[in-house]
Amino acid sequence: MMVSVPEFTAISPEGLLDLIAERAMAMPGYTVIAVDGADAADPVSVAKGVAERLRAQGRPAEVVSLHDFVRPASVRLEYDRDSEFTYRTGWFDYAAVNREVVKPLRDSGRYLPALWNERADRSARARIREAVDGTVLLIAGPMLLGRGLDFDLTVALRMSPAALRRHTSPDQMFTVEGLLEHGQADDADLVIAWDHPDRPAVRLT
Repeated sequence: MMVSVPEFTAISPEGLLDLIAERAMAMPGYTVIAVDGADAADPVSVAKGVAERLRAQGRPAEVVSLHDFVRPASVRLEYDRDSEFTYRTGWFDYAAVNREVVKPLRDSGRYLPALWNERADRSARARIREAVDGTVLLIAGPMLLGRGLDFDLTVALRMSPAALRRHTSPDQMFTVEGLLEHGQADDADLVIAWDHPDRPAVRLT
């Protein structure tokens, strides 16, 4: 018995942003979208591109970077500065993303845009924001999926191990093993083949 393999369809980078924005426009009320991808995939730039398209169509949109929800360096680097296990399990504060962003947005239309300043290693000192009715909030960063976060739409920028290693800086190479161990999201709503960002391909689910 032959098993069908989901096919990817070539799409332009602009067409991909339009596709995600189109999906978001069809969702009423506060909408939370995950743009899941390794830092090498630059998911924040993709999220910002989608947000720009949404705003141009009259839909309020904001972007939250997962790197603004890292744990303090004393926690991230407690055991080993180059530990793939720590990167995978203790680097990012996914519980805080749920507590400060996703849940309060749905409950009250308010959210915290940043919790921790990664570079300065101190509180981001960000103020809680009041979201405009119908805001689309795009959360972008590594290993977002599989964390129990309540997303309305999930987008996965999928890179092969070779591409991950090719586009990751030497001092961050330890993150590749953590990313691969966590696994790449094949069950996302939109899975994007992202080895070549100028020539992406999309698999719709």
